[in-house]
Amino acid sequence: QVRLVESGGGLVQPGGSLRLSCVASKNNRIAFAAMGWYRQAPGKQRELVARIDRGGTTYYTDSVKGRFSISRDHAMNTVNLQMNNLTPEDTAVYYCKAGTLGGDNFWGQGTQVTVSS
Repeated sequence: QVRLVESGGGLVQPGGSLRLSCVASKNNRIAFAAMGWYRQAPGKQRELVARIDRGGTTYYTDSVKGRFSISRDHAMNTVNLQMNNLTPEDTAVYYCKAGTLGGDNFWGQGTQVTVSS
């Protein structure tokens, strides 16, 4: 069973930065095709924030372009999200997702990010 463990959320002031990390625990032999971060704000649908495939190609939703950066470590099966210049609109629960080459998808439990003064 694959388990994704997220860390790095918290409370930050507008303009601040946070770095989220996600690690696939106890099963780093799986070669994930793509790993990414989603977020869900209260009363809103979960949305894709950023994704990175095995070859390093990245995707960002428009609202975070130029502020967020996604990276991954294949050997450790980790994916990170560096978030800079945060705004209150970035407040949400952030979820890590990893997809295998066979089409299976796994989710983390979520980590809260709150941007407030």
